[in-house]
Amino acid sequence: MTATSLRALIFDVDGTLADSEPAHLAAFNQAFAEAGVDWHWDEALYTRLLEVSGGRERIMHYWGKVHGDITSIGASALPDTVRRIHDLKAAAYERMVLDGAVHLRPGVLDLIRSAFDEGLRLAIATTTSPVNIDAILRSAMGPDWTYTFKVIEDGSTARRRKPDPLVYLQTLERLQLPPTECLAFEDSANGLKAAMGAKLKTIVTPNAFTAHQSFVGALRVLPSLQGTTVSDLRDWHATDAR
Repeated sequence: MTATSLRALIFDVDGTLADSEPAHLAAFNQAFAEAGVDWHWDEALYTRLLEVSGGRERIMHYWGKVHGDITSIGASALPDTVRRIHDLKAAAYERMVLDGAVHLRPGVLDLIRSAFDEGLRLAIATTTSPVNIDAILRSAMGPDWTYTFKVIEDGSTARRRKPDPLVYLQTLERLQLPPTECLAFEDSANGLKAAMGAKLKTIVTPNAFTAHQSFVGALRVLPSLQGTTVSDLRDWHATDAR
């Protein structure tokens, strides 16, 4: 394998591109209050709940823990309630982003710009909602941020959540590239499992909510992308023996 075989970078969003989890947590708690639900998630609880991918899925999982047999609530009542809470949460989160509560992680924007200038294809592979992605990247990169990314796969296009590799498989298909010519960027064990399930070499930048997780199999585990260059990525990609 040669250094020139690296042709694309594929990024997760929440926790990877942006330090967004504190705002997500605050938005969940605001939504609970607005919905009249007597819940409050602290950081320790939310850290555990992040092992469940997807906001609606996280609410449903917690509801089951609190209320036991959730099937007794009714076939339609529960999904409707969960959907309402999640909609309130999404609106609260978007307001927080617009108010400047969420920022890209160190080194992310410089690396994206450098990779774009060097002709690498850039993609997003996340199971968060399109609204969340747009709120973060529009704030950080401007209204034309979508032109930077050749492919965007998200929760509206990939129906199975990470650690299922579906979102990465769809991204690779749309890029029309084999996984050997790409690098993935993640922040969590579920994200790493999803990327590795698609046979992607993966760089992990844990955050405060995921630092305790296992990242066995990652190409590199870094505190952030600060100071990481495209040349570094090419070298790591080319010299990895797997």
